[in-house]
Amino acid sequence: MAVHETSGTVWNDALLANPHAAADKRARVQRMFAAIAGSYDLNNRLHSLWMDQRWRRKAVRLAEVRPTDVVVDVACGTGDLSLLFAGTPARRVIGIDFTFEMLPIARGKAASARRPSPAFINGDALTLPLCNACADVVSISFGLRNLADPTGALREFHRVLRPAGRLIILEFSLPENRVFRRLYNFYFRKVLPRTATWISGDKSGAYRYLPESVNTFVQRGQIMDMMRQAGFTQVQQHPLTFGVCVCYRAMR
Repeated sequence: MAVHETSGTVWNDALLANPHAAADKRARVQRMFAAIAGSYDLNNRLHSLWMDQRWRRKAVRLAEVRPTDVVVDVACGTGDLSLLFAGTPARRVIGIDFTFEMLPIARGKAASARRPSPAFINGDALTLPLCNACADVVSISFGLRNLADPTGALREFHRVLRPAGRLIILEFSLPENRVFRRLYNFYFRKVLPRTATWISGDKSGAYRYLPESVNTFVQRGQIMDMMRQAGFTQVQQHPLTFGVCVCYRAMR
């Protein structure tokens, strides 16, 4: 246990200065999501003002799913995006997440949904348990910045996509308007961590990590450059809700 960490703490003040620089980021992110799995959906809905599902529906539309498509939803969490893909004509939907505690929740939601169920499996975005060129769509929602090696993950997504396959990334961003960014960051850094922590009873620091992981992550243009460097073409960005979220789309 690191200096100044208490039992259950994953992110302390020193680490939050730049959580992406933590040498053991992967393990910390995994522990964090395991700690908040049970309250994850409730906090997502409340603190996005129910916009998170609208953002996911936009991602599904941009994927342009066809009846023959295999969709792989990476960092699927509790399965929200995977379940939306399951409502498309897709031939098969696979949700993959490296935090095991998220998957029983995803499977429970799938069992109660009146649609074909995705297959949910435990796996790492950096070493997907899939063969080359086996997917037509790869998606990741609000997970790219949580990965220990985002560039390596993009190369892995490229590996599993077939030619003409689509990559869809949903990720938090910061509004480009300075005044709105200042107001948003007040909510994001001062209000959300307190209310979300109270609702979840979290001791890991997950909701202090969230705004700092966004503020210290690479910016939109850099994400697009990373996608191109991984071999993707026709890279686009679609800012949503004043730019607090962006959906990126690219072709294999």
